[in-house]
Amino acid sequence: MSPEAFHAAAMALPGATMTVQWGDDQVYKVGDKMFAVMGPGAAQGGVSFKASDVAFEVLTETGRAIPAPYLARAKWVKLDDLASFDDAEVADWLKTAHALVAAKLTKKARAQLGL
Repeated sequence: MSPEAFHAAAMALPGATMTVQWGDDQVYKVGDKMFAVMGPGAAQGGVSFKASDVAFEVLTETGRAIPAPYLARAKWVKLDDLASFDDAEVADWLKTAHALVAAKLTKKARAQLGL
């Protein structure tokens, strides 16, 4: 997956927004809560997202991803080489990350976002 495809997949999700934080990191949010981050130089890695409990275990135990620094306790993973992953696979992980974060929003916030 390319950084452009990652951006497009994240922004295609309902209520998704992107802000630039911490220098040059692109932070993807739903309801002002982040679900994915793409750092500069994302083609060589630097992409993190929230994962389900099962996906976190599978991705980290198989070595396809590492626990994301600072966010591992919240079940975030970091991909070292975004280019080596299939577009559909990463888009599905982003959809799951978005859904996990959106589920924690208040009913009012979800309604305002059309979720």
